[in-house]
Amino acid sequence: MKRQLYLAAGWVSVGLGTVGIFLPILPTVPFMILAAFCFARSSPALEAKLLNHPKYGPHLVAWREKGVVSRRAKWSATTAFLASALIGSLTLTPPWSLLPAAVGLVCGTWLWMRPES
Repeated sequence: MKRQLYLAAGWVSVGLGTVGIFLPILPTVPFMILAAFCFARSSPALEAKLLNHPKYGPHLVAWREKGVVSRRAKWSATTAFLASALIGSLTLTPPWSLLPAAVGLVCGTWLWMRPES
């Protein structure tokens, strides 16, 4: 039963990460990191597939081995946070319009405190 829950959580994480490719407020790599964690406990073949992925594999391995995030990934995430904050400020009413900026500030601060590869 536990294995199936990890497998389901892994697939949900992959799905959310895939949606995050197209939506600036939803990150991709953190969901893929979570998916790799879940697949490690449920499906070694799916974990290997993620770790060997040409685009996301190097980021996942770097995070797993050293806890590092590349400078390019940090700037990409920061740009997405800024875009989300701008879209939120233009489309939402207060106080909801401040939420994307607050989330971006908290997450961006945490992200920039991570070591770089």
